[in-house]
Amino acid sequence: MNSLDALLARMGFPALAEAQLVELGVAAALAVLALAANRLASRRIGPRLADWLHGQDFGARGPLTERAGAILGWTAALLIVGIAGALWPWHPYALLLLNLLFAFGVAALVRHILIGVGLGDGTALTAALVALVVMLSRAVGGLELLQERLDAFGFSIGARHFSLLTVVNLLVTVVILFTLVRLATRVLRRAIRRSDRFDPTQRLLIEKISAVVIIVAAFFVGIDILGIDLTAFAVFSGALGLAIGFGLQKTVGNLIAGIILLMDRSIKPGDVIAVGDSFGWVNKIGVRAVSVITREGKEHLIPNEILMTQEVENWSYSSRAVRVSIAVGVAYGTDLRLAQQLMIEAASQTKRVLAEPAPVCWITAFGDSSVDHEVRFWITDPEAGIGNIKGDVFLRIWDRFQESGIEIPYPQRDLHVRSMPAPATAPKPNA
Repeated sequence: MNSLDALLARMGFPALAEAQLVELGVAAALAVLALAANRLASRRIGPRLADWLHGQDFGARGPLTERAGAILGWTAALLIVGIAGALWPWHPYALLLLNLLFAFGVAALVRHILIGVGLGDGTALTAALVALVVMLSRAVGGLELLQERLDAFGFSIGARHFSLLTVVNLLVTVVILFTLVRLATRVLRRAIRRSDRFDPTQRLLIEKISAVVIIVAAFFVGIDILGIDLTAFAVFSGALGLAIGFGLQKTVGNLIAGIILLMDRSIKPGDVIAVGDSFGWVNKIGVRAVSVITREGKEHLIPNEILMTQEVENWSYSSRAVRVSIAVGVAYGTDLRLAQQLMIEAASQTKRVLAEPAPVCWITAFGDSSVDHEVRFWITDPEAGIGNIKGDVFLRIWDRFQESGIEIPYPQRDLHVRSMPAPATAPKPNA
C-alpha cells in the first residue's frame, strides 16, 4: 500500500484501484447538470425574479434583488446535488465529488445571501470561507475531528466550557439569525405596505413594533440554540438597569416617545410642523428622532422627546387647510369697496388658493398714512411654502391697483409750524 492509499484509508476511503469509474462518471454528469442549472437559473430566470421582487414593493433595487439570480441559481444546483446524493448509495469517490460541489455551492450561496442583506463583502467572504471549511470537513469525514480540535482550545469556568468551537457556534448563530431577521422584516414590511386597512401612520407603527418583536424573538431563539442559561444574566441585571438609568436614559426616552407619537397620531409623516426655529414637513418618524425637511432643503433631526415635552405647532393635525393673511394699505380717498374687490380677485386667481373657503378682505385700521386692510385666504399645501404664495398674491394686487389707479401711499407726516414772536430790537448806541 502506497502513501496515498494509506492517507485515503485513514480518511475512510478505499484504494484508488477500487474506484467505480462508471458511477464516478454519473456523479460527474450530475455535477455538470447542477452547474448548468445554476447558470440557466441565474442568467435567464434571475433577472425576471429581480424585476418581480422590485415590482412587489420590496423597495428600490438593492443588493438583495440584484443577487436574486445568483441565489436562485445556487439553490437550484444544491437541490439537484442534494437530491441525487440522498436517492442513491453512492461509492465513496462519487459521493466525495458530489459533496465537494455541495460544499462550494453552500459557500457561494452564503456569500450572496449575506451581501444581499447588507453585511458587507468582508463579513460575507469570511462566513463563506467558514461554511466552505465546515462542508469540506464533512465531505472528507473530518468534521468530528475538526470539532474536537476547535473544542480543545478553550477553558472552563465552573460547569461551563468555552472554546473556539463555542465562538464559531456563536458567530454562525448570530449570522443566521441576523439574516433571517432582515429577510423576515423585509417580507413583513412589504405585506404591511400592500395592505389597505391601515393609514401610513398605522403602517409605520406596525412596522416598528413588528421589527422589535422579531428581534426579541430572534434573541431568545439564539439563547435557546446556544444553550445559554438565562439565570446567568441575573448577576448583570442590576448593572444593566443602572446603565439604562444613567447612560441610556435619553435613548430609551426617545424610543418610548417615538412609539407614543405613532400611537396617538399627533404627528404623522407628511404633517407640517413648527418646533422652535424649525419649520417644515415631517419626512420620517424614527426610533430616536423625527426628520423634518425645511423649505431650504435642510433636514432637521429633532429628538422625539422634544416633541413630547415642548410646544409644537402642527399645521395639518386635524386638517391640511391653513389660513394665510397679508396686510395691504391704500391711500385715503380711495374707493375702498373697489380696492377690496380687486384684492379678493387677486387672491382668488392665484393657483394654490382655495376657492372654498373663499378669500376675504377686511379693514383693520385707519392708519396714519393709509387705510389698512388684511387679505385672508386658505391653502392646503403649506409644505410648498408660505412666502412664495404671499409674494404671488402681492404681485397680483399690485398689477390690479396699477390698472385701476389705486395708490399704495408712502408714510406721511403733517408738520405744523407755529408762529414765532418777533425778535426783540437791539437798542441803538448813543451818539
